[in-house]
Amino acid sequence: MSERSEQIVTTAPTAHGDAHHEFTTKNYIVVALILGAITGLEVAISYVDIGAVFIPLLLILMAIKFFTVVLYFMHLKFDNRLYSLLFYMGLGLAPAVYITTMLTMHYFG
Repeated sequence: MSERSEQIVTTAPTAHGDAHHEFTTKNYIVVALILGAITGLEVAISYVDIGAVFIPLLLILMAIKFFTVVLYFMHLKFDNRLYSLLFYMGLGLAPAVYITTMLTMHYFG
């Protein structure tokens, strides 16, 4: 038997009738390199004075990295959409509860 040079990661079909998804080790390496490049860009930006765009730009890059990790490394891109819905509902609920608690404790006043 011959050994394959790349391991293929597959997922079961979703409720939407999607066929098999194949995501190889090479794909994961490419995604990791992209995440590393974005991190390098964030570090480089932190050493340069770019004014008022600094925080919004870092937040945008952070969001890109977050969703890339969630979609590929947590496999939400290939899973049933219900799992994605539950994840994003929890993601929205956590800050809402946190902010509500801070408002209740008069943190902002």
